[in-house]
Amino acid sequence: MFTRLSVVDEASRLVVGRGRRTPPPSSGQRSPRRDSSTPPYKTALASALLLFASTAFATDRPPNVILINCDDLGYGDLACYGAKDIRTPHLDRMAREGTRFTDFSVAAPLCTPSRAALMTGKYPGRTGRAIGVLRPKSTQGLAGSEVTLAEIVKPRGYATGCIGKWHLGFLPGMRPLDQGFDTYYGVLHNLDTPETAPFEAEGGIPILRGDQVEKRPAIPAEMTGLYTAEALAFIERNRDRPFFLYLAHAMPHLPFDASPAFKGKSPRGLYGDVVAELDDSTGRILERLRALGLAEQTLVIFTSDNGPERNTTGTAAPLRGTKHTVYEGGLRVPFIAWWPGRVPAGRVCDEFVTTLEILPTLAALAGNRTLPAGLDGFDLSPVLLGAPGARSPRTTLYSLYGYRANRRESFREGRWKLHVATPPELYDLTADPAESTNVAAQHPDLVARLTAAARQLRESTGIPATNPADPFDPPPAKAKKNAAKKSAP
Repeated sequence: MFTRLSVVDEASRLVVGRGRRTPPPSSGQRSPRRDSSTPPYKTALASALLLFASTAFATDRPPNVILINCDDLGYGDLACYGAKDIRTPHLDRMAREGTRFTDFSVAAPLCTPSRAALMTGKYPGRTGRAIGVLRPKSTQGLAGSEVTLAEIVKPRGYATGCIGKWHLGFLPGMRPLDQGFDTYYGVLHNLDTPETAPFEAEGGIPILRGDQVEKRPAIPAEMTGLYTAEALAFIERNRDRPFFLYLAHAMPHLPFDASPAFKGKSPRGLYGDVVAELDDSTGRILERLRALGLAEQTLVIFTSDNGPERNTTGTAAPLRGTKHTVYEGGLRVPFIAWWPGRVPAGRVCDEFVTTLEILPTLAALAGNRTLPAGLDGFDLSPVLLGAPGARSPRTTLYSLYGYRANRRESFREGRWKLHVATPPELYDLTADPAESTNVAAQHPDLVARLTAAARQLRESTGIPATNPADPFDPPPAKAKKNAAKKSAP
């Protein structure tokens, strides 16, 4: 696994081997062949990449980065991804002016594991967050020893801000200010009943500024507007220095709601209103960057933490599945990258990339070549910035969800996606992205190999073969009562 990747590395490798950068073989990966000589076109391409690198990275000021992470937004919920009943003009423009990725996946179809992978560039099992959601009374969280997105850019002089949902631990030592962020504003938790109920006696779930309560209770309809205003203020305050802003929206996670200016407007109902407000929020951020003359200095990424929630009008169409599943609809999400003059405009990219790539990619763009050990992600900057011939190094992805009977496990290798189950399910995602035709019976050797690869990856991250009960959610009262009856003499 490479830990130091850059466009310069890409250029240097072209003169000694194949143009596509391939990691050392692991489960599900084959050893690359090496060319015995360097064709002239590779030498020319290497020179072009080195020139590209000098203009892209050799600047006095590294780029600003804004990472917008929605909560439970589906692959099919934006007009530029096929939605016919939700208008998203600002995100559509962002896609036209940047690159829209069509094969971007998160590492897990649930909030906490997905965000742990995003924040660290590691499979969630490596950080102890493989399964389950952290609830307000949890004493667990992302360890302070893990290097986060904020901590990877801080050595390069970045101001770092976190706005919105955290969901990676709530005790001192686990919160955003303890994980490399200079500032924090928002609600650390979800806004649904399991996470708001513990705060009812205190006046409701709080909105924090730093570690101090600024307001109670947080009202779902107000959150997108509050977070957008805070994001604009952060940009203004830090306009004269490089900054990294992680904007983690509360929407459209249940209970979703929109402000009065957007409510009742969308053919998709309230869910569509909420997405339209997220679109407007993004448009306001991009317009502020343009007005401040920061557009050409700022990479903006728009994505989601997992697929849409069940029993809502959110959709992952044309993909199968939702949040809480390891089908593509639970894992594959929108991903739009915008950086005028750097990220190619009007491009649709079908390279296989994942949330694990974000940390090493931001490190490369920021110029930090000292990366933490044990990363599962790859530097995607050559693909992101359109380097000639650049391909994604990503070939495999392991995903896990659930406890006991609800456990779901998958392993993807390129076009092939195995659901580790009895009986197994195997899909050819190139021919069948909707995972509608199980071809496991036709490929028994492939099923056996991918099953072994999944097991190897699972074991390497410390995940047990079978799961205990969910440690973060105590059994409901009814279940406790039944258990007491059974144990009575």
